Amino acid sequence: MASPLVQTCYMSCCANRTPNVLSWGRGGLIAFGTCNSVALYEPKAVKVLSVLNGHSDRVNAVRWVHRYDCGPETNLVSGGSDNHVIVWETENGQKPDMFTQRTRCVGHSAPVFAVDAVYVDNENGSQILIASAASDSTVKLWLYNNGQANCLQTLSFGSGFVMDVSLALLPGCRVPILACGGDDCHVHLFVQRDDQFEKVHSLPGHEDWVRGVQWAATDRSIFLASCAQDCLIRIWKVFPKEDASADDGGGGGDTIKMKEDVFEVKPNEDSSIAFAVALETVLAGHENWVYGVHWHPPVVTGGTVCQPMCLLSASMDKTMILWGPEEVSGMWLEQVRVGEVGGNTLGFLGCQMSPDGSMIVAHAFHGALHLWKQHQGDKGKWNPGVVISGHFNAVQDLSWDPEGDFIVSVGSDQTTRLFTLWRRKGCAEVTWHELSRPQIHGYDMQCLTMVGRFQFVSGADEKVLRVFQAPRNFVENFASIVGVPLGDLMASSDVSSLPEGASTPALGLSNKAVFQGDLAHQSQEEEGEFSSVSDQYPESYFHPLTLTEPPPEDDLLQNTLWPEVQKLYGHGFEIFCLASNSARTVVASACKASRAEHAAILLWSTRTWRQLQTLMLHTLTVTQMAFSPDCRFLLAVSRDRTWSLWKQQDSAATDSGASGQEPTFSLCAHTSKDTSVHTRIIWSCDWSHDSKYFVTSSRDKKVIVWGDCSCTAPLGPCSSVLDVGDSCTAVSFCPISCPDGSYLVAAGLECGKIALFKWRPLADMSAGTDWSRCGELDESQSHALSVKRLRWRPKVGRAGHRDEGADGSWVQLASAGADHAVKIFNVNRLAV
Repeated sequence: MASPLVQTCYMSCCANRTPNVLSWGRGGLIAFGTCNSVALYEPKAVKVLSVLNGHSDRVNAVRWVHRYDCGPETNLVSGGSDNHVIVWETENGQKPDMFTQRTRCVGHSAPVFAVDAVYVDNENGSQILIASAASDSTVKLWLYNNGQANCLQTLSFGSGFVMDVSLALLPGCRVPILACGGDDCHVHLFVQRDDQFEKVHSLPGHEDWVRGVQWAATDRSIFLASCAQDCLIRIWKVFPKEDASADDGGGGGDTIKMKEDVFEVKPNEDSSIAFAVALETVLAGHENWVYGVHWHPPVVTGGTVCQPMCLLSASMDKTMILWGPEEVSGMWLEQVRVGEVGGNTLGFLGCQMSPDGSMIVAHAFHGALHLWKQHQGDKGKWNPGVVISGHFNAVQDLSWDPEGDFIVSVGSDQTTRLFTLWRRKGCAEVTWHELSRPQIHGYDMQCLTMVGRFQFVSGADEKVLRVFQAPRNFVENFASIVGVPLGDLMASSDVSSLPEGASTPALGLSNKAVFQGDLAHQSQEEEGEFSSVSDQYPESYFHPLTLTEPPPEDDLLQNTLWPEVQKLYGHGFEIFCLASNSARTVVASACKASRAEHAAILLWSTRTWRQLQTLMLHTLTVTQMAFSPDCRFLLAVSRDRTWSLWKQQDSAATDSGASGQEPTFSLCAHTSKDTSVHTRIIWSCDWSHDSKYFVTSSRDKKVIVWGDCSCTAPLGPCSSVLDVGDSCTAVSFCPISCPDGSYLVAAGLECGKIALFKWRPLADMSAGTDWSRCGELDESQSHALSVKRLRWRPKVGRAGHRDEGADGSWVQLASAGADHAVKIFNVNRLAV
């Protein structure tokens, strides 16, 4: 159960980069694999409802279990790189997003990349037939019943691989049939006979690997769609043989018929039915590999078919095509094509259609979801829709803006992303979305810090620090989406002097500012009025956006960049951590280091962007730094198991900002290997809101509070050692005290859990009663992998809810995880 103190406000994530990882259920929920978890996503509410954690490695395949009574699914099957297949089941009376049981199917010796499942014997879901394909060159058949899963059979494909599997029940007899698409360019059909699956046919025709197969059932026949790397889609029809004879009428000698392959099935010992399989049509329209196909059954209203059966396909040519039979001739033709021309994406890995046929979704090579909605007035027109987004690799760091209205995060997917709230007109609910992607880089991102309302510094696996400032177009759209008066933002930032946007030069890593005059010049280039040698490597052009809702993925990639205003040189190795003071006048940076000369902390002035000082003490990488809220101290922790505290010598000049004198820092306290309480790497640190105490956390599972920094006595532990049970990779003090005067501390662990503790300064710490555990986030709320960073919102209250103030009950905590997720939690501090 979730902690009553904590509510999950928001989770950003994206689909894993595998073809079979997303499935849209009849109940309206999209289930997709994200890192090691399965996310249940509600597209109409544009939010993740639940997260299922059970796999210990990447989730590669997700499928809702098919029902033939057209009811909503209650079971889910997933396969992962941990070689396991998991069956997720809801208890009686639970909502489809409340999965409370899971059963593992253990038997594969390599990662599972495709799964499918169907109810058999009866429609109440008591038995589920599951097919799973893995890179061990086998397909396994499982029977799931009442929480138990047994392996019925293993189909071996020798040295070949099966890319996708699909299960269906033959019409009129409900005998299971299995289709397997492999790297031998064939589609293999298996039919169950005496509880064992026997191969009945190999369907030729494709000229490259078969990437996707899927069945669709009608009253008297079933259709199979197969797609391949030959850019083609083939549709096959399986039907009872007597139906073909009846259609012939006995005298159709001049009728042109496709070749039919016949096989028999025995529903029971006393009867047998002959089925024929024939090629129905070949669809050619894509210009690159076709990775996914998805059938949408006919829509019937009042006994009338108002929308015939159609097929959706997704390709690496960055398009999705909706195919359907022509009303008069019955020929399958392209009806709708959506996607992008050009751009920065690498195509689609899979596609799905909503149960009512009004929405289609594709997941791209970089994990992003692309959603289109059918225009209500024009059924042939489809418009991009708002959809969830997030990092597709580990999130390394995040930071709130000073006003607490948005979060900026960086990750190993080489992007910097900005998430903010969206106030929809006429809707009281506030939801969070990605509004901008300020930086798309060529190196893995490691750290960032805000140095103003719309300015930040970021560091990556390079020796350079980069400073970014928001363009005018972002500020205007931010005001529109968040519901903040633009005049208030102009007062805090001179919008008139800002560039309009930013573009990425050809073969470059820096975002170039685009001004109003550049837009006219760009328009001339696009119209072909002049050209240059650099046309061979065109720039990613910026097009100003006027947003009333969060932008789709295509705009995020190209039209929401922030211009780079400064580069800072000085480090000898890859940047590792950053920090800035609350006055936004000083930035501290550190890089990876294996020797003392490289473990120096560099201080930078945000006024001149010149290096102010070099702080030397540590012998290995400084892992994290934090300025005290009153700007008087800089704290640093390191891989050398020690911390250091640096005191500002001229605080008055910095606080007032009236003097041109830059601050300097000197060492005032530190620990050594002999005096340090920590025995392993110190991963994280933070300050209390009153600047009296600071906290450190380490791989040795210890969390310790140090101080009191307001007195002149030597600094030492002022808390007992808190053992959190696992390597503590992130720690953070709440920016306001609890009602009883104690401090609220959040600790993030390497296993992904987040725990909340209260700490009260006591004279006698020997009993360990100064720490008390408030609660722990449950499995669905926590991260699936290591927590990389925890940050409390700098203001009390929930962003967008107008409940700010010192007496408010809610505070917000943001977390970044190695599981690719950014999460925001609402914490009730009065209930602690």
